[in-house]
Amino acid sequence: MRLLVAPDSFKGSLTSVEVARALAEGWSRGSPDDTVRLSPLADGGEGTLDAVAAAGGWARLPAATRDPLGEPLDGRFLRQDDRAVVEMATASGLSRVPAERRDAKAASTFGTGLILAAAIGLGARRIVLGLGGSATTDGGSGLLRALGVRFLDAAGAELPMGGGSLDRLARVDLSGLAPVLGEVELVIASDVTNPLLGELGAAATYGPQKGADQTQVARLDANLAHYADVLEAEVGRSLRDVPGSGAAGGTTAGLLATADRFASFEVRPGVEVVMELIGFDVALEEADLVLTGEGRVDRQTAYGKTALGVARRAADAGRPCICFGGGVTEEGIAALAALGVVVVPVTEAPISVEAQMAAGVAPLERAAERAARLVSIGHG
Repeated sequence: MRLLVAPDSFKGSLTSVEVARALAEGWSRGSPDDTVRLSPLADGGEGTLDAVAAAGGWARLPAATRDPLGEPLDGRFLRQDDRAVVEMATASGLSRVPAERRDAKAASTFGTGLILAAAIGLGARRIVLGLGGSATTDGGSGLLRALGVRFLDAAGAELPMGGGSLDRLARVDLSGLAPVLGEVELVIASDVTNPLLGELGAAATYGPQKGADQTQVARLDANLAHYADVLEAEVGRSLRDVPGSGAAGGTTAGLLATADRFASFEVRPGVEVVMELIGFDVALEEADLVLTGEGRVDRQTAYGKTALGVARRAADAGRPCICFGGGVTEEGIAALAALGVVVVPVTEAPISVEAQMAAGVAPLERAAERAARLVSIGHG
């Protein structure tokens, strides 16, 4: 039997590459005659570069950049001919800032903009920008600065970096955007559908995990509202209510303001973009069985997480699919069962999240081995 192993990461514990290898190792113990192909996935967030690079054919290039608080950082992006993949989490990710130093008011997307500018400078004209896992709530203003946009106060001075200063924004100067953007096709890879503002907005939904207390969340939301007022007046169209405009601390909203400066501009579900980049559908056609997995298979799975994307593709192709979940709920099982997917809990008994994260790959390997033996019995 031919297997396609296409999991997401187990966030905070294992990358998608590590999960794929563990599932393959365990399955091979239980059914050693099967052939296994690894196609680790991501949703545009942390781990996207590694998932795409694992498919082969991409060069990993360095780019000098800055972390969310402005410290120098060695960044990277992927390039293949005139294509590039930039992962926001590389420079602007939450993992770049220790928990005790997280500052949602000061954190900036400037570093992501530097990497994007570096890719363009080296000739990339078809670029995927993966959003997710950011430490920022600056509306993408830092990223736009790196591309030449100026954010000015009433006296005409540049604002400090970060979302905490956006209440003082008086004018946005887009004249510094390079004409070369008119040659660039930009695809934003993001699975977030949140609007920019309000109870489901960038600050309220993600601000607390980025270091903001409730007072700061309210201030950041107000700052983003003012930011949207100024941007919308400048570009003459609404940005705040576009689905997904709240992604990565409002980065999508900021980029939408410059959409007409690019040769083309598109926001697409991250897992679909990654599947295209790695040639998932071709690999699927050659498989008899698909294995996927993610850290939690829960009610969020029904709203477009990676496992659901894999399950849909497998169902469309008429391939059976097994999903391994680090944590499993009835809602998650039901969401995947509707597509004929069997959900396998990774742990054999209830354990804490902390214990599960500390266990490494061993539980995954054991779960895959058990599943392989059961499938082998069914085919025997």
